[in-house]
Amino acid sequence: MFKGRNRFGEFAMAGESIASNVLAERLERLECAGILTRAPDPDDARKVVYRLTRKGMDLAPVLIEMVLWAARHERTDAPTAEVRAMKTDRDAVIADLWKVWESTK
Repeated sequence: MFKGRNRFGEFAMAGESIASNVLAERLERLECAGILTRAPDPDDARKVVYRLTRKGMDLAPVLIEMVLWAARHERTDAPTAEVRAMKTDRDAVIADLWKVWESTK
């Protein structure tokens, strides 16, 4: 949602060091829960592109609160400017996320 990743390889290389079988299982569970969809990659039909559903996008306020909590209590890689924007104008951050989501339909 925040970093624009939408391909398996992008998730795998994101730095969390998650095993590929665990990542595949989690993506499948998110798809089954209706939080994301998968479709053939328009650039390479052998690959898959994942996209948040409306239900997944509805998690934006919750995820923002989790980012803010982590920024207060843990060392994170969250960009300072983004955290500041989340603190000062959550509604604008959420609106921007929805604009990006709408533009990728």
